[in-house]
Parts: sequence; structure tokens; C-alpha cells
Amino acid sequence: MKAIWIRAAVFCSLNCLLLFAGSAEQNPTELVQKFERRYRSARTLQALFVERYIDNGKEVRSEAGTAYFGRPGRMRWEYGSPERNLYVVDGKWSWFYVPADHTVTRTRARESSDWRTPLALLAGEMKVSRICARVESAKAQKPTEAGGGVLSCQLRRTDPKRVASGTALAEPDADVLFEVNRETGELSRILVADPGGVQVEFRFANWTFDPRLEGALFRFEPPRGVAIVDGDLAVNPPAAGRAGPSR
Repeated sequence: MKAIWIRAAVFCSLNCLLLFAGSAEQNPTELVQKFERRYRSARTLQALFVERYIDNGKEVRSEAGTAYFGRPGRMRWEYGSPERNLYVVDGKWSWFYVPADHTVTRTRARESSDWRTPLALLAGEMKVSRICARVESAKAQKPTEAGGGVLSCQLRRTDPKRVASGTALAEPDADVLFEVNRETGELSRILVADPGGVQVEFRFANWTFDPRLEGALFRFEPPRGVAIVDGDLAVNPPAAGRAGPSR
């Protein structure tokens, strides 16, 4: 499987992961601070999401479900449509379980190039500077929601020593777009693109702050008979009609 690097993205996920609002009266620093303040105090988070794969401007797949975040650095993405899949980050490992294939892909969280990994930021210390080397207002981009603002984040590159040792992929320069509500600082969208023309968009709604979540929600126990595959997740868009370890 071809691995295309890009840490999305969010939050913002967010290891995301990220995301702020832009307007003519507000500079990027103020918007980032508003976003960080909104999520920093929450110990747990919950939101509905839609994930879209776009190849050269054409949507090739759309998935939806519920995402959960818990400190420190834990995530759970439950995909309910069009197929049931599960992505869990327990703080040490990331797991992607495909019930239909009876397989689970396991990767060390720090080494994953999965597009969702940066969104663990939401379950961490909430410092956007850990993800973005530079943040600017994306004035040419129109928000998808009323009251939204769009920022462009240039992702930080992986430590060259990790690339040389083979524990991380070389990362090209990349920009990620974040859309947040200018008034509340809540994340509504993140768009990640790679140089080959592939884009992954996450849209979020119905954020819940500090919901009561059991610790077991962020642990994964492979069901009996399920094959465990070690290695990074491919981040190519999945073939139409089939969900796989593609995020």
C-alpha cells in the first residue's frame, strides 16, 4: 500500500488536530488563541463527523460516524456509514479495525502518518504550535458555514533523524485548512491535501465538552480470530464501495 504523508490533519485533532477562525478584524494569533482556549479545559470531547475523500476535485467516498477524544492523547472514531469500522488511539498504539475483513492494523501512535493523528491535539495540551510551523489567514477560501473563518496551517516536518532511522516518512511541505466558528472557537472543518491531488475533508458538528466517557472506550481488544497486521496505514482513498485501512 502506498503511504502518502500528511498529518492532518485534525484537530484538531485533534494529535485534531487545530483549527481556527479567520476574519479581516482578527489576526491568526488571536484566532488560534480562541480555539485553544475553547478546547484546552475539556478532559473529554465528543462530536459527529463526516469524512470525505476527494480526488482531483471529485468526491470518491464519504463516511460518517462519531468521534471521541480523551486526555492524554486518546481518540476513538466509530464509523457507522456506509460500513462499520473503528479507529482507536490509546496513547501508545493506533488501531484500525475492519470487521468485514476480519483484520486490524496496529501502528505505534508516534509513527503513524494517518490523516487523523494530528486531531489528537484536542486530547492533548492544545498547543497549535506543536502541529503548525506557521498559521495564516486563508482569505481566498470561503467558509462553508455562516460565522466561520478559515486558516491555513503549514504542518511541521518530521525530525530528520526519525526519517533516516526509518521510523517516520519524509514529509513534504503541506498546507492544511481549518475552519472554526469565529465566535465560539469550535472546529467545524479541516481539509488536508497532498501534492498528488488527493484531499481528505473532515466536517464536525454537535460538539459535546466533558461528556462522561469510560476509559474502556479508548482501549481496543482484538476479537478472537481477527488477524493483527503491524505497519502504517495506507492513506490512499479507498476503492469505491469498500472500506479498508485507508485513513
